[in-house]
Amino acid sequence: MKKRRILFNDNWRFTLTEPDSDGKTLENAHWYNVEIPHDWLIGDTANLYKSGCGWYEKYFTVDALGEDDCYILIFDGVYMDTTVYVNDKEVGKWKYGYTTFSFDITDALKNGENRILVRVNHKSPNTRWYSGAGIYRNVWLRKTSRRHIVENGVYISAKCSDTDRREHGKWKTTVQISLSDTVCGLISYTLRDPENREVYVCERRLCGKNDKLVFYMDAPKLWDIITPNLYTLSVILYDDNGNRLDDTVEKFGFRTTKFSANEGFLLNGMHLKLNGVCMHHDLGALGAAVNYDATRRQLEKLKNMGVNAIRTSHNPPSRELMELCDKMGFLVDSEIFDMWELAKNENDYHRFFSDWYKKDVEAWIKRDRNHPSVIMWSIGNEIYDTHKSPRGLEVAKMLCEEVEKNDPMHNAPPTIASNYMQWENAQNVADYLKIAGYNYTEKLYDEHHEKHPDWVIYGSETASTVRSRGIYHFPYDTGLLVYDDLQCSDLGNSVVNWGASPLRSFAMDAAAEYSMGQFVWTGFDYIGEPTPYNTKNSYFGIIDTAGFEKDS
Repeated sequence: MKKRRILFNDNWRFTLTEPDSDGKTLENAHWYNVEIPHDWLIGDTANLYKSGCGWYEKYFTVDALGEDDCYILIFDGVYMDTTVYVNDKEVGKWKYGYTTFSFDITDALKNGENRILVRVNHKSPNTRWYSGAGIYRNVWLRKTSRRHIVENGVYISAKCSDTDRREHGKWKTTVQISLSDTVCGLISYTLRDPENREVYVCERRLCGKNDKLVFYMDAPKLWDIITPNLYTLSVILYDDNGNRLDDTVEKFGFRTTKFSANEGFLLNGMHLKLNGVCMHHDLGALGAAVNYDATRRQLEKLKNMGVNAIRTSHNPPSRELMELCDKMGFLVDSEIFDMWELAKNENDYHRFFSDWYKKDVEAWIKRDRNHPSVIMWSIGNEIYDTHKSPRGLEVAKMLCEEVEKNDPMHNAPPTIASNYMQWENAQNVADYLKIAGYNYTEKLYDEHHEKHPDWVIYGSETASTVRSRGIYHFPYDTGLLVYDDLQCSDLGNSVVNWGASPLRSFAMDAAAEYSMGQFVWTGFDYIGEPTPYNTKNSYFGIIDTAGFEKDS
């Protein structure tokens, strides 16, 4: 059997029905062809937040379904509340719109023509920004054997502790493999350096559902923000007769991180200030539909202006963004939730949190835990529960337990982004995490650094200056937010009441030498949250939605 993983974006068609539709009227529906990734809301800019139940349909052929064949359908992201059917059989549900999920569809398949139907029950309001709707990230079909390496089942950790340096003089590299079923056979590992040269090869027997390999690397080329060196690990699984069951390729990097209450952040032993920006997931006029080239263009512009870190506000990012951050040398504060049990909007994820948070944390962590760019796992942004609920600390601990379960070798630590740091409940959460992100509360840095000398402090969200490119309002010191021309001054003197000017934010961060740095709100303008005017997109970006830089 030929094993393969193919992009499964072609030949989908789409129809839109009323929210909560059960599909009984699909026979008479008007279907039209769409390209995946697809955001069905962006085409109607007058109704960017309209509720609806979207249906996607695709036919494909299975020539000869073998006894040992396994077909896995993978969705990088569908927004949100999704049910997948194959040949009228429900193969799975997924509620959150930002995490990657997959279903084994083998038992629902037949020889010949097969039909996939995807139901997306999008109900607004569900976020404070523009979410988009539909299958807005890539779809993949993986054909393999029933005994295979599970999705995201290769876990790599490269460490260089003082003990390793003293006893081995090398980097300790640990690889853990998870299999779908017991395999008695061989597993081979081949590691290639950034120049594609073989630097380590190992073939060994296994009999079980997992394997663990530990080896030492002498002076590997390090991954950092200037020279983001990536190594490639190829894994091949064979049965006892030498038949190839499965294979996969993972990229990773050798790097160390240190989070110090007094020194801030250190990468590979060198002090580094996080000159970061927050980024929402939409791509301006392209909507939420992921686009590799558009994402790369955004990152190139940010890199050229000195940005070295991205905070994925306020949800897991696309696979494409993570790959680009690895290649281009960005550090990533990867964030998962904007709410927990308490709602910010009627139809947001709080409806599903209690039943689904474990599945979503697992999907979030396992997909991205090998990326050298990821330096922190942010379990939430401005979470009401950490201020208004007695369960805030308890839920934070629950989430951290899931982070630990899925990243036990600690490739990155958990953190949180909070605008409630002046109150006790949020401080209790920060005291548990020890790595504390402050949203717009830099004035508390010195007080909290003295009161909590073991906290690692950074600005998870700062500034929030609103600007219209090429519009200038004088005099500079007026500082008005709203003007008669319905524009914001590009001088940087239009500041929201919870924020601060860029000069003030940068000065406060520079004065706090112990701070790891900051993430400015935001790198690019984004759709939604149109402060201070009722328009389609925000004014917060340093760069506008078209990719043109503003002046301040």
